[in-house]
Amino acid sequence: MTAKISRITGPLVEARDMRGAKMYDVVMVGKEKLMGEIIRIDRDRCSIQVYEDTTGLTPGEPVINTSKPLSVELGPGILTCIYDGIQRPLKDLWEQSGDFIGRGLASHALDRKKRWDFSPLAKKGDTVHGGQIIGSVAETKIIEHKILVPYGVSGKMADIKEGSYTVEDAVGFLEGGTELRLMHDWPVKKPRPYIRKLRPLEPLITGQRAVDMFFPIAKGGTAAIPGPFGAGKTILQHQLAKWSDADVIIYVGCGERGNEMTEVLDEFPGLSDPKTGNSLMERTALIANTSNMPVAAREASVYTGITLAEYYRDMGYNSALMADSTSRWAEAMREISARLEEMPGEEGYPAYLGSRLATFYERAAKVETLSKKTASASIIGAVSPPGGDLSEPVTQNTLRIARVFWSLDAKLADRRHFPSINWLRSYSLYRDDLESWTKDNISVDMAEIRDEAMNILQKESELLDIVQLVGADALPENDRALLETAKMIREDFLQQDAYHEVDTYCPPKKQHMMLKVILAHHRASIEALERGEEVEKVLDSPHMEAISKMKYASKDDFDKFAKKLTEDIKGWWG
Repeated sequence: MTAKISRITGPLVEARDMRGAKMYDVVMVGKEKLMGEIIRIDRDRCSIQVYEDTTGLTPGEPVINTSKPLSVELGPGILTCIYDGIQRPLKDLWEQSGDFIGRGLASHALDRKKRWDFSPLAKKGDTVHGGQIIGSVAETKIIEHKILVPYGVSGKMADIKEGSYTVEDAVGFLEGGTELRLMHDWPVKKPRPYIRKLRPLEPLITGQRAVDMFFPIAKGGTAAIPGPFGAGKTILQHQLAKWSDADVIIYVGCGERGNEMTEVLDEFPGLSDPKTGNSLMERTALIANTSNMPVAAREASVYTGITLAEYYRDMGYNSALMADSTSRWAEAMREISARLEEMPGEEGYPAYLGSRLATFYERAAKVETLSKKTASASIIGAVSPPGGDLSEPVTQNTLRIARVFWSLDAKLADRRHFPSINWLRSYSLYRDDLESWTKDNISVDMAEIRDEAMNILQKESELLDIVQLVGADALPENDRALLETAKMIREDFLQQDAYHEVDTYCPPKKQHMMLKVILAHHRASIEALERGEEVEKVLDSPHMEAISKMKYASKDDFDKFAKKLTEDIKGWWG
């Protein structure tokens, strides 16, 4: 008996006569064959979340079960592409239906006609297993795409070819007739396997001073960026995508405004990769699921993104997923849950909100892959709490999982302080794990000067309450000097211009030297006061202007600039 639609309520469709269906099977709904996923089964009735607009569907239309879970195509051609939430290339959809995506359109995620030059690594007679690298193709000028044996497949190589092939062509054959191609499928809700999880001990360098110096994230780690509207979440995500030292970037726009995704689509192809000078898109894949697209596809876009990140991790690359924002995904969950008439949890979100978020963030890891390589997949998720309320359920559930918390502050944003990371509310639980790497690669005193600077900022916060009551002039001289130093740390170090050609990216060694110079100036100020110098003279330091210009000094000029400034500060009082 053919399954048919029995009820339609927005993106949720119920179908009857669905005997044999399994949870999370992908189905084709209606005459236009709209893609959907089974999310509840009651005897022979199934509830389906449809990933496309259901306008015009009517009860009685057929429902076809593919008996397969929602999966993505993994193979060469992913990078440089722009997909929707279910991995349909937007360029192909535009060619089929114009500026507005039509319903029921289908398109392969990977180009079936393009030929790739395959170079084998495995040899005839080798025993291979799932996750092993058998060869490679040059996907872009930056990334060499490693061809993996699909998980669950193993055996002895009967033959392997070299030459130009499409993703569907067989390039290897196992004894028994199993063919190995350049591509394979993977269900998005199933984490890709690895040998073991490793402790993350290397930082993901972002070039953002507030992040790298005070609240670092490790490769294979998780971070959350909660903040109200206008606080700069998206710009910070863009900066991390542009400048972080991950090998591969997967950027997911989950329910974001169309103009923000347009900025990404317009800007990224024109950016140069700082390591190679080639286009940044050559190591980036974009997934665009804007706020006017069907809500059900938001969940799919997040899982699609992390599956692609895991895939490149399995090749041995350090990948990073930027999810902007998980709050939109949670809102989609809440809408679908309400239509399913499930018992609501806090603020109407489903009771399983926390477990879904945990399942997603726990897929970030530094691992030993099945091909015996060490690689990582990091997740940086933006959260958009209504009214900036960090006590709401999505933020709180995210904070239980993510080990880095970059709290964006609307008051800082109003003062044009960007990135508006609140240094008193934010934290990183990776700092101790990364200390050994920092000592070996940057400076042995990195942790010491970071802690000294943070103590100054915390002391400033305490003193400001007194200043508001009695004024700065009533403070002891040392405290007045400390306030001036705190101002330098805030304005000359933490504040960073994303649109300045030099200041947009700050290498770790430059960050270290900048903060060291500011603290050297502070110590010189305190010593001068202790020797009896007048406080007004000390506070009117001739070096403040030079310190404020440090951030804009180019890579070639900075070392000389910082060295001279340090010498001038040492000889300040003769």
